Amino acid sequence: MRARGEERNEMNVATEASPILPAWPDGGVTRVPYWIFQRDDVYAREQERVFQGKSWFYLCLEADLPEAGSFRTTFVGDTPVVVVRDNDGEICAFENRCAHRGALLCLDEDGKAKQGFTCVYHGWSYDLKGNLNGVAFLKGLKGQGGMPSTFKMADHGPRKLRIATIFGLVFGTFSDETPPLDDWLGETIISRIARVLEGRKPVVLARYTQTLPNNWKLYMENVKDSYHASILHLFFTTFELNRLNYKGGLIVEGGGGHHVSFNQLDRAQLDKAYSDQNLRSDSNYKLKDPSMLQGFNEFPDGITLQILTVFPTFVLQQIQNSVAVRQIVPRGPERSDLNWTILGFEDDTPEQRLVRVKQANLVGAAGFISMEDGCVGGFVQRGVAGAPHLPSVLEMGGSSTQSSESRVSEAAIRGFWQQYRDLMGL
Repeated sequence: MRARGEERNEMNVATEASPILPAWPDGGVTRVPYWIFQRDDVYAREQERVFQGKSWFYLCLEADLPEAGSFRTTFVGDTPVVVVRDNDGEICAFENRCAHRGALLCLDEDGKAKQGFTCVYHGWSYDLKGNLNGVAFLKGLKGQGGMPSTFKMADHGPRKLRIATIFGLVFGTFSDETPPLDDWLGETIISRIARVLEGRKPVVLARYTQTLPNNWKLYMENVKDSYHASILHLFFTTFELNRLNYKGGLIVEGGGGHHVSFNQLDRAQLDKAYSDQNLRSDSNYKLKDPSMLQGFNEFPDGITLQILTVFPTFVLQQIQNSVAVRQIVPRGPERSDLNWTILGFEDDTPEQRLVRVKQANLVGAAGFISMEDGCVGGFVQRGVAGAPHLPSVLEMGGSSTQSSESRVSEAAIRGFWQQYRDLMGL
């Protein structure tokens, strides 16, 4: 097998584990081939190189694991994972798979396991660290059957993940070669996570999963695409929450794969730029209940919108007083699940909590802002179905992956593809 994370091979030589893929088109990260969203062999290589490789993945909140035995199940790519707090107070994570015949160990999304987990199929049991500690009928019955004398429980168990936490977020990786989480994120991304979460204990206000009719990478392109936000999203521009001429910026970090897009609401900067473009997002719609947009001053820097991504599948959102974590989970080449976790904070006043609940209507599958994102990826997936040999054009703002004050740019998308190609050997 090829080593995970090896340097890009321009000839794209195949091995048993990595089949030959078409050549990447000329133009580097300004051209992205449509076959990258369509092929089963691409999806299989992603599971090996990206999801089992040298990347960190958001798993859950520390607040999801308040005491010993508290657990939550999630996914890293296709791989089901259990995250649990053990009796020493440590957070552990391991593959949600019995080492015997491969059945799921834990069938619930969350809960509390008093001593550990027992497979319903054959009764093999595991402690809170994921260690095998019991086999039903290990010695057989009446001197017959049972496991051989050479069988050692310590040699069998689900794969374990390395765990790291930051500001109440739990990340995991299967690879021993993944750099420490702080190094993976970098100082700039850490500071931008800190401005939203540091010193506060999150409270989960809502959770839901949205099924997307498109490849997972199309959603990650979308969320890194500050150029589309005030064009596609009628609500953003109509109610003056996000316009490209507002003060803000685009940050690209972490080998290109992480990004932050942000702006400050500044109605003094309103001009004819949008009406001159004749965009659908420039409308005369009104809210019957404008109180939804009447928030409170939460962040001293005045930033009213910050969208942050960590390669490959994590999003932290702050839109006004609406704070949420998003996790994209691939479900095959042409389908994804988008897990939303809407957050409040333990020290919210009742009035602040009401604002957050109202502003939660901005996002999600039916959100006033993000509703369009749930279908536009499907428009792309369907639109490119007959053109796998052709590429998209990502030249808005030039060809670099550098940070900039302008958000009329696709630099963060190009950064995603730069890091993706490095991991995939493309």
